[in-house]
Amino acid sequence: MGKRNPNGYGCVTKLKGNRSKPWIVKVTIYDQDGFSKQMPVGYEESEEKANILLAQYNNNPWDIDREKITLAALYQRWSGLKLPKLGESLQSNLKSAFKHCSKYYGLKYRSIRAYHMQDCIDNCGCGYSTQGSVKNLFGHLDRFAYEMDITEKMYSQIITAPPIPETTKSIFTDEQIERLWKIQGEEWVDTVLIFIYSGFRITELLSMTTDQVNLEEKTFKGGIKTASGKGRIVPIHPRIFQFVRNRVEQGNEYFLSIDNKKATQSKYRTIWGKIMNQIEADKTPHEARHTFETRLDNANANRKCIDLLMGHKSKDVGNRVYNHKTIEQLKQTIELLK
Repeated sequence: MGKRNPNGYGCVTKLKGNRSKPWIVKVTIYDQDGFSKQMPVGYEESEEKANILLAQYNNNPWDIDREKITLAALYQRWSGLKLPKLGESLQSNLKSAFKHCSKYYGLKYRSIRAYHMQDCIDNCGCGYSTQGSVKNLFGHLDRFAYEMDITEKMYSQIITAPPIPETTKSIFTDEQIERLWKIQGEEWVDTVLIFIYSGFRITELLSMTTDQVNLEEKTFKGGIKTASGKGRIVPIHPRIFQFVRNRVEQGNEYFLSIDNKKATQSKYRTIWGKIMNQIEADKTPHEARHTFETRLDNANANRKCIDLLMGHKSKDVGNRVYNHKTIEQLKQTIELLK
């Protein structure tokens, strides 16, 4: 029995049929949900040469012939070096976009042209947001390939994606919120109401762990993105407290979990869309956040308290000291939402 390669190292296998280079070298990449998939790096005449190629790749992927770098191999290296430097939401979007390029995973990157990229955009079967993410991904990969002297032309500069339509932020109407309360017992409807009554961003609520929820104090502690937003305390509105308790008592690591795992944006947005269809509303999680802020403002809530709850920077908010008095003020503010 041959020596087993370590996890994530890759593998060498022999293809069937009469081929001049029957030995394929594959490396492991991971999708946005953490699932691994093996993608080809190159082909060799013998098993020995294939193992050498795999070893070279793992030692330094750019020591091997740049002519052989496939789309998958380029993405693997780029995702290790460049992707972690981007924002969490953008990382998720670009990882998801890579799934829509699967038909060209094994194509040498030097052979990829604008029409290949455009094909991934036009036939991804998704809306303008995902199409824009695919275009954006090829822009990142092109720049990386140019930086590594793999290509001399950046075809991503001439591909197109439909523009994001101009929209104005709108809030959930009272009628739409009432429709949600009428179906509150249906799966995942509670999460939409939690968004509306807490004001969290989608990235904040999906990354929240259950130990950030204090049922005794009836508060959330979470928030990301800005210095003003991180670690903020948001009291749990009485109307959603039982929803929150039920979620925490499920015993999952993350507050919003799918199959006991952290819910990804793509999966949650699919769930969200189905609920919006039920109540005949075309709203986004960000519009739920906007609804929270607008309804507090309409209730004449203190602006300093609104900014603390939203995680906004405010000239009226100095050091965010969440003492007992401040938390009581925030609870009173939250309860202005009737």
